[in-house]
Order: sequence, then C-alpha cells, then structure tokens
Amino acid sequence: MTEDYKAEEKKSLNFLEEIVEADLAAGKYKTIMTRFPPEPNGYLHIGHASSICLNFGLSLKYGGGTNLRFDDTNPVTEDTEYVEGIKKDIQWLGFEWANELYASDYFEQLYTYAVTLIEKGLAYVDDSTSEEIAEQKGTPTQPGRRNIYADRTVAENLQLFEAMRNGQYQDGEKVLRARIDMSSPNMIMRDPILYRIKHAHHHRTGDQWSIYPMYDFAHGQSDSIEHITHSICTMEFVPHREVYNWLIEKLEIYPSRQYEFARRNLSHTLTSKRKLLQLVTEKYVSGWDDPRMPTIAGLRRRGYTPESIRDYCERIGVGKRDNLIDAGVLEFCAREHLNKIALRRMVVFDPLKVVITNYEGAGEWLASENNPEDPDGGTRNISFSKELFIEREDFMEDAPKKYFRLAPGKQVRLKSAYIIQCDEVIKDADGQITQLNCSYFPNSKSGEDTSGIHVKGTLHWVNARDCFPVQVREYDRLFTVEDPGNAEGNFTDYINEHSLKVVENALAEAALKEAGVNERFQFLRKGYFTLDPDSTPEQLIFNRTVTLKDSWAKAK
Repeated sequence: MTEDYKAEEKKSLNFLEEIVEADLAAGKYKTIMTRFPPEPNGYLHIGHASSICLNFGLSLKYGGGTNLRFDDTNPVTEDTEYVEGIKKDIQWLGFEWANELYASDYFEQLYTYAVTLIEKGLAYVDDSTSEEIAEQKGTPTQPGRRNIYADRTVAENLQLFEAMRNGQYQDGEKVLRARIDMSSPNMIMRDPILYRIKHAHHHRTGDQWSIYPMYDFAHGQSDSIEHITHSICTMEFVPHREVYNWLIEKLEIYPSRQYEFARRNLSHTLTSKRKLLQLVTEKYVSGWDDPRMPTIAGLRRRGYTPESIRDYCERIGVGKRDNLIDAGVLEFCAREHLNKIALRRMVVFDPLKVVITNYEGAGEWLASENNPEDPDGGTRNISFSKELFIEREDFMEDAPKKYFRLAPGKQVRLKSAYIIQCDEVIKDADGQITQLNCSYFPNSKSGEDTSGIHVKGTLHWVNARDCFPVQVREYDRLFTVEDPGNAEGNFTDYINEHSLKVVENALAEAALKEAGVNERFQFLRKGYFTLDPDSTPEQLIFNRTVTLKDSWAKAK
C-alpha cells in the first residue's frame, strides 16, 4: 500500500480504532491481525470496498496484517473465476494481503474440531428434515424442543459423522448440530447446524469431501487458526457472535473476537449478489463489469480511480447503524480526484461544421494545457485550420439576449485558439443548418490576444482535417429510485431506461488516438471519460465516468 493512503487517514478515531488502540495499550496483543473473508460466488461490489478499506486500513495503521481468506464452503456457487476477480479488485484498490488462504485449507482441522465437540457431548447427528428442524426450534417467544436424535450416544454420533464424511448418505439426509440451548432467546443458539451433506465438486478439493461446514462453524474456527485478533463483520452477524464465542470456548482454541459495523448502502443501485446476478443473466446489463454495476470491476471499467473509492469509504465512515449513502457522494469523490489527474481533451458529440472564410493559412499548431490543476501537466499541440466542427447545441439562430454561445453576428472564443464571429448560416433544402460561415480575428490568439475584444463564451471544437470518429457511452444511475431493493414490486420495474446513451461518431481531437486504457480524460464541457477495454485501433470507445457537475440532483 502506498504512503498516500496513510496520509488520507482520519484524525478522529472510529469506534473500531478505539477498540484496537485500547487492546494494544492494555498489552492484549503485540500486533493486530484482521481478515477479509469473501465467498468466491460473485464479484466484489462497493459494499465490499468499505470492508476492504476498513480491514486493511486498520492493519496498515497499527502495523499488523490482513489475511485474504476465501470462504469457499459452498461448492455449488463458487468458481475460480471469482477468486481471481476478487484478488484483482483488492490489488487494484491498492492493498496487499499478508496471506492468501482458503477455508478449504482447514477442512481436515475443522472436521477434527467437530469430532472433538461430539466427544464432549456437544454435537450430534440429526436425521430431521430442514422443515422439521425449523419447526422444532420454536419461536422467539416459545422455546424449542430437541428430537429423539439428540439422545444418540457419543459412539453412535462419531460413527454416523464418519459415514457422512465417507459419502454414505444423500444430500439433506443428515446434518451435524451443536448441542447448546433450545430455550435460548437467541434463535441461532438453538442447536445450530455445523455440517451438511453436499455431493458437489469443489473448485479446490475436487470430490474429496461429501460434507461441508456451515458459516457459523467455519468462520470463528478459521479466525482462531489464523490468530485473527479483530474479526470484523457487518451488523447482521451480531446474533451469530454468541455461537462464535461458544464454539471457541468449548474447543479451547485461540480466542479470536468478532466485532460488527453497519453497512453503508449506495443509493440508486443494489449490492445483493442474487439480484446483481439476475441483472446479468436477464441481460439488463452487459455483464458483471458493466459500468452501471456497483461492482469494483464495473466501477473500474467506468473510470473510477482507486483513490476516489478509498476517499468515498473514508468519507462515509464507520458506524453501528445502517445507512443509505447518496450516490452523489461517490460521484463527488470521483470528480475531486479526476479533476486533479484527468487530461483535458476536446470531443464534439453532435458536430456542426464551421468554415472560417477569412483564414488564409494552410493551418497551424496551437498549444493547449493538458490539465490546469496540474502544474506539471504541460501542454499539447492541437491543429487549427479553415474548417472546424463545434457542438450543434452551441449555436442558436434566434438567440436570447443573454446567450453567450455562437449566434448570427455574435462572437465567441474557440478554446486555446481565436475569437470567431458568425457571419452566415447555410441550410439544406429541408431548412436544416449544415454549415456556419464565420470570420476570425487574427490578433485574438489565446495567450497573445491584442484584439481588445471581450467575449463571455468559450467553445470546444475539433479540426476537420485530423479529427476522427469515436463512440461515446454516457452512463447514468441504473435505477430511478434511491432504494430499489426495498421498493414496492419487482426491483427491475425501477431500472432507468436512460442509464446508457450511446453517441456514435462523435469527433475527437487527434491527441486522443494515443489514449490508453488506464488514462482518465476530461472532455471539455462534457464530463470525465475513460477508454473502454473493448476498444480497437479502428474503433475507440469512451465511457463517461461522471458529469462535470451533479446533473442528477439538478434534474430532480
């Protein structure tokens, strides 16, 4: 991780930092160890980014380490594609893990732990169906009851559990349950399931196992094996902490501790993997990395920078109450960083031809700054000649008095070039404007202006001689409502029909021919853009990251 990230740390402590500092001050730990434990069943999203920044940020701040541990205990939904995608996303965000680990690394050890619980009389094999187990657990106001299988002897349970491992039973035929307290007010403590039978090929262990540990069993024990000091989860795992602590206590293993923080959900999108998968499979988006998706892959393809996402995670903070964060906060963070680093370029989306009738030269080169916010940004050469293109929306034939763009008889400055005046409007047989004949003022050259003419409008433009066509994809928010996951009806009813607008054959200045995938650009007066990976030398495609201003709030 770079020193830049350390410089971004908040001066005031959040509640987790207070806990860590208190533990270190008390000598409870010499160093801290955190972990980020994604299940490899999908791509990481903006919610995961908060957890990544939190876990890795704590270990960076306090000189510890963070393990990347894949919670690969459900072979049906997991794939190595997701493993590689997760690793790429974490590294792209700017973090490196201390160890790359997998829950499957511990399958043998976890099995041994389960045997220990059976031998202590603290676990038993249950033949009940999932429906029967749910019914026997009772209700929040009524205690549950154990069934006849809870009376099996230790020897019988050991034999049955071994047979489960050896594949002698079908899926769902038996489970291993902890013997805790069927009258506990915490429903999760009412003899939770520790192992289930699942005959499925695992992406790492193949067909070696026929039983797989449940999250509640794999989580705390994996933390303990790795000597995780601060195991940080989201608030929905608060009820699971009691099971976490019970298992560690009964197994008499390293006492890892679980702490919880609240989710910070992003407005106008979803972070449910199931619903994101539905968007992909039903073709509402082009894939997991569609620039409208809240996945890290989608945000990266759209042009967000790691710095802007880390800034967002820092700004939204860490708390104990769930909150819905306006998407404008993330967009603001993007603008803040992109304004500092993006190269300025000119692209005309809807071209209108301009002929400068009094320009006599063959053409010339003009200097234009790459980024006024970067003192070391330098300049680039842009070509200027008799024929240019401006935006069609930058001309109005019948303009109001306070219209500061181009109109008949009015003057404007062309960015980094000259002041021009519209003298004649050319139309086709249908009355459509096809060309503007203008004159320019030779002594009005930018940086050398001695004309004494003062204009209020500056337009971007491209030279007709060396501009080239590009495709521009203007992305907006995927949903029309703030919280589509909790809106009435089907969440797909709220998909924004205008979340993607494709501009074919926009005209770009020649310098953009050298654009690279990792470069960020500000198209003057249009927004921030990046080159899409699907681009070819024959067809460059640019994705809009964000507009120059919060146009969404203005539209509302």
